[in-house]
Amino acid sequence: MTETAARIAKVALVGDRSPHVVSHTRVPLLLDALAARDRLVLDAYWISSEDAEAPDAVRGFDAVWVLPGSPYRSEAGVLAAIRTARETGIPFLGTCGGFQHALLEFARNVCGLAHVAHAENDPDADDLLIAPLACSLVGHEGVVTIEPGSLAESVIGSERTVERYFCAYGPSRHLDTLRAHGLRFSGHDEDGHVRIAELPGHPFFLASLFQPELSGDGSRPHPVVRALARAAVEHAARTERQPV
Repeated sequence: MTETAARIAKVALVGDRSPHVVSHTRVPLLLDALAARDRLVLDAYWISSEDAEAPDAVRGFDAVWVLPGSPYRSEAGVLAAIRTARETGIPFLGTCGGFQHALLEFARNVCGLAHVAHAENDPDADDLLIAPLACSLVGHEGVVTIEPGSLAESVIGSERTVERYFCAYGPSRHLDTLRAHGLRFSGHDEDGHVRIAELPGHPFFLASLFQPELSGDGSRPHPVVRALARAAVEHAARTERQPV
């Protein structure tokens, strides 16, 4: 066994855990498969959105995964976890609601768009960054085209993939402002709508509106999930080598 494969990485699973959210029930299967197939061993801890409000709630973890299940009980907690991962270089994955809130956090704290809102949380807000989709993607499967040279392409290994969704909200405005401040939209659907975002310069920061955790039956983790696990193990290795 290699040194990297032997190391255990601590991963924060941020969301309001529920047996009724399919992606949540998939996590144990994915963790087992990552350990058995890829020798990537993750010590995963669920952190509720409310607990994520605490200062430093996700500090000390080797990765943060904001899972679906919105509306979260605490929008503030989810945004705080994302901000910590973004600012401190902790590998980050956001899927479905995690994607939406990653954009919301970046818009507010990097772009200065302090009043942008998520329609699911604040439907009467004047400035909706995340709005109801023209066509709901609940139960939908669709093609995503990935930009060459992006993190998403290096992870998925293709410029085209078919992915599963379970959402009814997506980004609607201010996308040029987010781009101008450094966020890269590296995946789009067949109509040109944003489906993947990443942050160049960060060790690993990836968010998808689709849900890679729902790929297959859970016995073969999606490349995006494997990539997060690999980034977490690498983060654990770097942290271990740092002088006290």
